[in-house]
Amino acid sequence: MKVIAIENIARKNVPIYYRQMYTGTAVMEIVNKTERHRIEFSIEVKPTGDKEIIVTLPDDIHYPLIPVIRALKQTINTMHMDGELPD
Repeated sequence: MKVIAIENIARKNVPIYYRQMYTGTAVMEIVNKTERHRIEFSIEVKPTGDKEIIVTLPDDIHYPLIPVIRALKQTINTMHMDGELPD
């Protein structure tokens, strides 16, 4: 399982300044097959300065969710640190 990219990222308007919510399409290689799945994710900055990333997959996926969510969180964190997410 490998995350190739997250495409079509759109930021939702949220009135809470420390929470950013997004939607997008995850392009993943699962069992030697490229699949696209809709995702929703949020990045929340805690009072301690730590970031919490929450990822949800609205559609069913035929692969164990824990490794998928873990890989997506790592990719999202990297994109956030590199400034690749929309403002």
